[in-house]
Amino acid sequence: MKKEENKPEVVNEKPICGIIMPISSIDNCSMEHWAEVKKIISEAICDAGYKPNLVSDADDIGIIQKRIIQNIYDNDIVVCDVSGKNPNVMFELGMRLAFDKPAIIVIDDKTDYSFDTSPIEHLSYPRDLRYYNILTFKEQLKTKIIATVEKAQKDPNYTTFLKNFGEFEVAHVEKKEGSINEVLISKMEELSYHVNRLERRINMREKDLSDSVESERIKSIIRREIDRFCDEKSIPFRAIKDDTGFFKDKIFSYLEEDDELRRLCRTPDTLKKYLDVVLSQF
Repeated sequence: MKKEENKPEVVNEKPICGIIMPISSIDNCSMEHWAEVKKIISEAICDAGYKPNLVSDADDIGIIQKRIIQNIYDNDIVVCDVSGKNPNVMFELGMRLAFDKPAIIVIDDKTDYSFDTSPIEHLSYPRDLRYYNILTFKEQLKTKIIATVEKAQKDPNYTTFLKNFGEFEVAHVEKKEGSINEVLISKMEELSYHVNRLERRINMREKDLSDSVESERIKSIIRREIDRFCDEKSIPFRAIKDDTGFFKDKIFSYLEEDDELRRLCRTPDTLKKYLDVVLSQF
């Protein structure tokens, strides 16, 4: 009988979880800070059973922009840290969302939410990287990675972001013959087209914001806090009604202290717009 040859054992590689995040100093945070954040995110990714991969990393040598786009498209899931609102990070996140593939956004507790990505749940972590809070964050991120990929695989209607705003043709990366620069320019133009369509859709949604349930809730809280402001400062409500211009900045500073309003409005500019609406109704 012929002796069976020993076949090499096939090792299944772990699926890859891309990381999009700042790596250089920004928003008073050093390179060392971001290196520590990357380590924390990578540990959570490994705990979830995935191999962490900074999207700008690759084994081959080539044009970095091409490598980034290919990784953003190919990675099974992506974790994006939008802390500090690094422009490159936001652009790379926009590409992943245009591909409508699984993505998770994380953000530190010192960064305001961006209106454009606010429909997506953000996992928050403390910028000072407090140990016990970071342990909780890592467990939440691990659970979120597993649940997101599972849902994307089982639900044919799953969408991270894009399809929540209408019917769109999801962007994809094709293998084309031609120079690297030609392919790269073509894909950038295609992504720009999809992002512009998405921005128009979001702008239309923003115009309807004043009629939404959330809008009414925000305005109700502002009215309540103005009443509280009058009580605490012993200011007659009529005085504010008669001279809203004089009291507006003081009221705005008071409203900024309300955690619920900060969470709902996400940016100071949005809070100011709602305050203007409420004051105009006096």
